[in-house]
Amino acid sequence: MKKKILLFLMIITLVLTLIACNKSEPVNKEKEINKVTEENKDDSKENKKKERKEETALESKENEEKKDEEEKRKDTTKKEGIQSPLSGLYDTKEKIDRRIVAIMFDNQKYARWQSGLSKAEVVYEMLVEGNITRYMGLFLKNDPELIGPVRSARPYFITALLQYDPLYVRCGGSPQAKKDVNNLKIADVDGLAAPGYLFQRYNETGKKKPHNLYTGMSKIRKYQSARNYREESSFDGFKFNSQDNDIKGVNAETVLIKYSSRNTTKYVYDTEKKKYKRYKDRKEHIDEYDKEQLYAKNIIIQKAKTKVIDSIGRLDIELIGKGKAIYITNGKATEITWKKENRDSRTIYYNKDGSQLKLNPGITWIQVTKFKPNISIK
Repeated sequence: MKKKILLFLMIITLVLTLIACNKSEPVNKEKEINKVTEENKDDSKENKKKERKEETALESKENEEKKDEEEKRKDTTKKEGIQSPLSGLYDTKEKIDRRIVAIMFDNQKYARWQSGLSKAEVVYEMLVEGNITRYMGLFLKNDPELIGPVRSARPYFITALLQYDPLYVRCGGSPQAKKDVNNLKIADVDGLAAPGYLFQRYNETGKKKPHNLYTGMSKIRKYQSARNYREESSFDGFKFNSQDNDIKGVNAETVLIKYSSRNTTKYVYDTEKKKYKRYKDRKEHIDEYDKEQLYAKNIIIQKAKTKVIDSIGRLDIELIGKGKAIYITNGKATEITWKKENRDSRTIYYNKDGSQLKLNPGITWIQVTKFKPNISIK
């Protein structure tokens, strides 16, 4: 009997052991699955971290490349030699130490297009009688072979040029302008009084007198020596940024100035060149000599009181005193002010905070308009 009981207990124990083993097996499998899942999660996290690091590194590299490209784009000015006080561009000391040359350009429709104007570093456009405009180009570093058509002087152009202390190339002038040239002892290069080699009627263009009077920079320099005119100018120069800087302001991708219904000047921003392509009376403004398109890096719209002073329609444009202006560069426009204390002093342009305006290196067009001009900037 005892043996049977002992045998029964052993069987019971064995059965219970087997049941326990069977129960524990799924638990172990579940633990294994959980363990594998956790390991997979860890691997996934590590992979994501690795991917994020790689993406961050790639973005950082791309940003650095963009930054380098931006810096290269900004610093496009070749800085060999010395800086021109007119444009902030660099050239040889021999060229920059010379005297500035101011030249009057005809802008009537029968005179277009002008030759050599694309080589000017600063250009003024101002009204004359008849609601047409005339240009005055300022040259230093460039020596165009053919320049013209040359036209006559006006007193307010003289007011603008005195600060540059230049040679003044013209062909005659209004009565007051002629008096000013003599009284102010300007280094005069007058087509009505110059020797034969200096000016010529250039008929190859198909233009007719008085819209066909031309000269050249080498001829002007020769005449400068013959007249014993001083070799250098006393102009201190504009202030320039050390590199190409963007400004804060309103969008200025297109600038339209209406001097009259039939006299318009337009600029369209070229994002690749970072310059403004120039149009006159709805046509591309090109240089007659080399067919080069005219561009501006800086545009200053200077507002000035303008009035008719005689029966012929001659004007008085007040460039002495102070007033409002607009500075445009790199696709933006901002309001500035201008001030000129007397006829001999410099015209200084100021930012809103009162600091002196710094131009970007490059060609500047100064558009002198009426006090309340008809302009569109967008």
